[in-house]
Amino acid sequence: MSPRLTLATAVRILRQIAHDPRTIALLLVVPSLLVGLMAWIFEETPVFQQVGPAVLGLFPFIVMFLVTSITTLRERREGTLERLLTMPIGKGDIIGGYTIAFGLLAVAQSLVAVGYAVWVCGLEVAGDPWLLVLVAVVDSLLGTTLGLFASAFAATEFQVVQFMPALVFPQVLLGGIIVPREDMPDVLHAISDWLPLSHAIDALDLVSTEADATGDVLRELAIVAAFAVVAVVLAAVTLRRRTA
Repeated sequence: MSPRLTLATAVRILRQIAHDPRTIALLLVVPSLLVGLMAWIFEETPVFQQVGPAVLGLFPFIVMFLVTSITTLRERREGTLERLLTMPIGKGDIIGGYTIAFGLLAVAQSLVAVGYAVWVCGLEVAGDPWLLVLVAVVDSLLGTTLGLFASAFAATEFQVVQFMPALVFPQVLLGGIIVPREDMPDVLHAISDWLPLSHAIDALDLVSTEADATGDVLRELAIVAAFAVVAVVLAAVTLRRRTA
């Protein structure tokens, strides 16, 4: 990998997205709107305080998965990746560039979503709100890297959406949002321990309920980051020149 080529790829992706205001709106506004809608629905109940932190990890994760996988797939179908791979640039440079570009967007998205949830919707956080932002950023990066990996196996945008029941929905169901993981059957609890979104949700819950849980939060974040690194490596290995 060459840092210069990786950064050049990231800059190219960011310039393309800058000319697509609808994608920018989807990335920055939609997660906050969904968080606000949940806060409004459960305005007179304690539900938003209970599930709000987990939702901050859930919506950006899904949005980044969709946007990243579809954008990458579109570049492959248009022949952009094929042209790039005829040049002296490696697969790692391309995947690294995508990860950096969408990672920067994930940072902006997480800042907007957490700020809106805490200071507009009134989500109470016992820990440091910036720790909540850090967890949301890593969770968004996880969605980005899984999106890059999934795009290698999809031929159309419709197939990308079809990957959600396989890669996203099981993590949502077993992540502890609907039923606490401790109350699940032993087999499902054991499976959830191996799903990265479970650890991201645990980290968000720790930040929201405990004022001094930085060490536990960072340990959960390290697990999520390890899954993201594995997804990046798999995305680089499975990167194809074009969609058949």
